Amino acid sequence: MLKAQRDFSVKLRITIQWYLYFTGSAIQVQITPTQGEISVGESKFFLCEVVGDAKDIDWYDPSGEKILPNRPDIFVSRSDEATSTLTIYHANVDSAGIYKCVAKNGDKEAQATVQVKIIQKITFKNAPNPQEFNEGDDADIVCDVVSSPPATIIWKYKGAKIQAAKDVRFGIMSNGHLQIRGIKKTDEGMYNCEARVMVRGEIDFRMMKVIVNVLPTIRARQSEVNATADVGSSALLACDADGFPEPTVTWAHNNVVLETGDKYSLNGDGSELEIKDVKKVDEGDYTCIAKNKAGEKSEEVSLNVFVQPVITYLMNQTASEFDEQVTLTCEASGDPTPAISWSFGNRVFTEGEQSLDRNVVVRSHARVSSLTLKSVQFTYAGQYLCTASNSIGQDNQHMYLEVRYAPKILGSVTVYTWEGNPANISCEVEAHPGAAVVWFRDGLQLPNANTTNMKIYNTPTISYLEITPDSQNDFGSYNCTATNVMGTESKEFILIQAEVPSSPEIQQVEPFSSTAVVEFEEPVSMGGVPIIKYRVEWRLLGQEWTGREYDAKDGEPLGITIDGLKPETTYEVKMSAINGKGEGESSAASTFKTEPVREPTAPKLEVKVQGGNSLKVNWIKQDDGGSPIKHYLVRYKATHVSDWKPEIRLPRGSEYVVLSGLDWNTEYEVRVVAENQRGKSKPGILSFRTAVEPTTIPDAVEGGSGLGTGAIVGILIVVFFLLLVGVDVTCYFLNKCGLLMCIAVNFCGKAGPGAKSKDIEEGKAAFTKDESKEPIVEVRTEEENTPNQEGGGPTEPNETTPLTEPE
Repeated sequence: MLKAQRDFSVKLRITIQWYLYFTGSAIQVQITPTQGEISVGESKFFLCEVVGDAKDIDWYDPSGEKILPNRPDIFVSRSDEATSTLTIYHANVDSAGIYKCVAKNGDKEAQATVQVKIIQKITFKNAPNPQEFNEGDDADIVCDVVSSPPATIIWKYKGAKIQAAKDVRFGIMSNGHLQIRGIKKTDEGMYNCEARVMVRGEIDFRMMKVIVNVLPTIRARQSEVNATADVGSSALLACDADGFPEPTVTWAHNNVVLETGDKYSLNGDGSELEIKDVKKVDEGDYTCIAKNKAGEKSEEVSLNVFVQPVITYLMNQTASEFDEQVTLTCEASGDPTPAISWSFGNRVFTEGEQSLDRNVVVRSHARVSSLTLKSVQFTYAGQYLCTASNSIGQDNQHMYLEVRYAPKILGSVTVYTWEGNPANISCEVEAHPGAAVVWFRDGLQLPNANTTNMKIYNTPTISYLEITPDSQNDFGSYNCTATNVMGTESKEFILIQAEVPSSPEIQQVEPFSSTAVVEFEEPVSMGGVPIIKYRVEWRLLGQEWTGREYDAKDGEPLGITIDGLKPETTYEVKMSAINGKGEGESSAASTFKTEPVREPTAPKLEVKVQGGNSLKVNWIKQDDGGSPIKHYLVRYKATHVSDWKPEIRLPRGSEYVVLSGLDWNTEYEVRVVAENQRGKSKPGILSFRTAVEPTTIPDAVEGGSGLGTGAIVGILIVVFFLLLVGVDVTCYFLNKCGLLMCIAVNFCGKAGPGAKSKDIEEGKAAFTKDESKEPIVEVRTEEENTPNQEGGGPTEPNETTPLTEPE
């Protein structure tokens, strides 16, 4: 019905437009909707439709002013030649009035108006929750309500309307606030501010919590506390406070608020103040202040402090080496009179002479102690500790004795290098004050115009002379001279031409089938620089030498393994050492004979987690016993059972095996055996535990979109059918049987695939077993298979050989 009316309205408007166009009649204007009511804060638009040809369509606000496009609260837009839209955004009470739409075309003009009314619903403009007051104050409970027309305010407490006539302490003010004179703690609770507009039947309310705070009361546990100024001693001051809300307690001394730190410590509620390491300056009155929202109260507690020793005089001293003596003085105050002692490093000096040579003497009188050091040495320089102590406590202070002395040069006097290799000669200088260091060669200061291959680097205590020798002339003596105000010291350093190392001495050779371990001693002479490599050479008797270099690693046994040897063969081996200068002479050749062919050494195993309940077991090939590895045999089982899983035979180039389908959280043992022509090695053994089975999170039963029973049954049927097809195809290619084989023979006349089914890509094989609970083992190898070395024997299984015969 509504659609038909709209269609009719549209057709009528189009008819009128055509009529006016041909007849040239006046313009007509219509505003939709014809009137509007808007709540404060809401937005609304009005559509001005013009029938006839209008060049301009303008809107005017209630004051008669034309509405311009740039106003933020009212927006005018012209959709097409016949319509214009007025939009009022976030209306307020000032938006009310009569709006006019005027259409013009030359001397033709038409207009229409719409009256906009603004409705103000009940709005709680300011109704804080909670509202807090101090006990005894005249409380003004705020509840500001805005509406049009104004709302009537009713206050309720504990479900009952508050009647000011029955209790003179209560009153409802002209602005709607509730006043409580001399508010009490018992007036605390929830108050209901209810607003009503009778003409609209509108009602709303706000619940407000009124909290009444009570001024604190305070009481000191002791008005006076005595303490002594003792290292480690403390004084405890305490006060108790009550009030609502629970007051916070702070302490102040000399108008300074105290906080927890190195000197003071406060307990959780602040009622107890601990003064650490009490001193005389801590004496005085301490103020305990209790404060809450209702106000604050305070109480004084006095602290009386006894005197502990205090060092009043201790000055740094300066002396020169070889002075006759220097005296250090320490003065201290305290009651009782403190005893004063001295210490330097780990040595403590007491009254009297402190050494057999009488070079250290301590003398004390009253509150003064002196430490006299005779025949001053530069080693006397440093920090000295003066300690003053009595029965109350003690005080410690440091002073520094500065000893001025002439330079003293330290460091090794010999440095080795070779032509073209930079070397640093280090001149380490101890001196006070610091010394200036100068280098000389043959009486000439370095560097100079003739020494472009030398550089000097200085640090506060060491001077480095860097030399890159160009010829034999650069080797020899260099002079380091250090000078300060106390004197001069010189020292000669020698730069020596490094040599190649002497030959190492072969102690013994431990032969195996295909390898040998050469044990040796370092060269007697290193040539002045470290050895960086060893060169080992070996050969068959009467043939050419084969060599290889090995890094010289610090801290490792002096033994080198050579490999690639033939079993039961006599070899010669010799060694030489290499340093930065070059390679030294070779040692005398040693003769050894390799062992006969034997079983391989057990592989070294390591396990890597593949994820889930699968694990990858790697192995590192050891000595093959002089005969190539034929294959690896792998066995594994859970440690809590006695039966091993079927043995897995892997080709000789295999380096790992992947064990899948293992039981969760189970300890397993794996054994890998290497087999060559002579037999099997001892097993490499490894134990590991599989991961804990992850928890499966079931799908939600309710509200989910799970599959229906029919869909699940259908999926199971499809899976079962695919399994049957897969089994039949497997039987056709492997055992020449099954439904597919029957169809191929009887209908097509074709034979089965025969032995070609075994032609699987070398290096990749998957071994499976028919039993569904047995794990799947995957093998990867990069080495090609080699024919069996023993003629006439059965063919060795390779990576494509099934582990079990088909059942």
